Amino acid sequence: MEFAPLYPIAYRILKPAFKSCLWAGTITQPSVALTFDDGPHQDYTPQLLEVLDRYNITASFFWLGACVNRAPDLAKEVYRRGHWIGLHGYDHRVFPSLSPDEFRWSLQQTQIAIANACELDLQDVYKSVRDVRPPNGVFTPQTLKYLHQWNYRPVMWSVVPEDWVRPGVSVVVQRVLRQVRNGSLIVLHDGACGGQDVAQTTAQIVESLLQQGLKFVTVDRLWQQTNYPRPG
Repeated sequence: MEFAPLYPIAYRILKPAFKSCLWAGTITQPSVALTFDDGPHQDYTPQLLEVLDRYNITASFFWLGACVNRAPDLAKEVYRRGHWIGLHGYDHRVFPSLSPDEFRWSLQQTQIAIANACELDLQDVYKSVRDVRPPNGVFTPQTLKYLHQWNYRPVMWSVVPEDWVRPGVSVVVQRVLRQVRNGSLIVLHDGACGGQDVAQTTAQIVESLLQQGLKFVTVDRLWQQTNYPRPG
């Protein structure tokens, strides 16, 4: 069963209920954010980077710590190209299933993996890499309480085309184009589930949205539109 039709409904319900999360940017500016979960992946992420370079797009990547440890050189290359980096947990376990210690460990181990791979100072990473997207979009009020307590920023989405079930590139593209508007926060996947199509899907989405006059910005820029404190 595909849940794609339910995500716009969930967005309309959850956004006003959980205002401390970033769900989208402002509708007054013609900008959108492309974000990618579950990477980096040795096969799919390089193909995606080629597309982003071709169109001079800066995107945002929410990484799994285990994947960073498996592909440190690739993680470093994504960072070197100036893309925004966030956290998706260490191994994609949903956060409410973790104890508080496991939850914090999952985030910190991902930050450690990023610091090692990208050759960054760990303390700087702790301060600056603090955007967190919950795996599967699953969170509770307690999850958010911990994130804020530990000085992380919860990031959600406004456009979810369910690309990870691979309904077909054209289906994913049309789902995005039907929903996108100023400030949209689009989530795609460059990991094991959905990454097979991510380069082709992204190219078609980018071409269409550029023709509409939309600009691509990072998650951090969307936070700035909400006047949320900048990391660091």
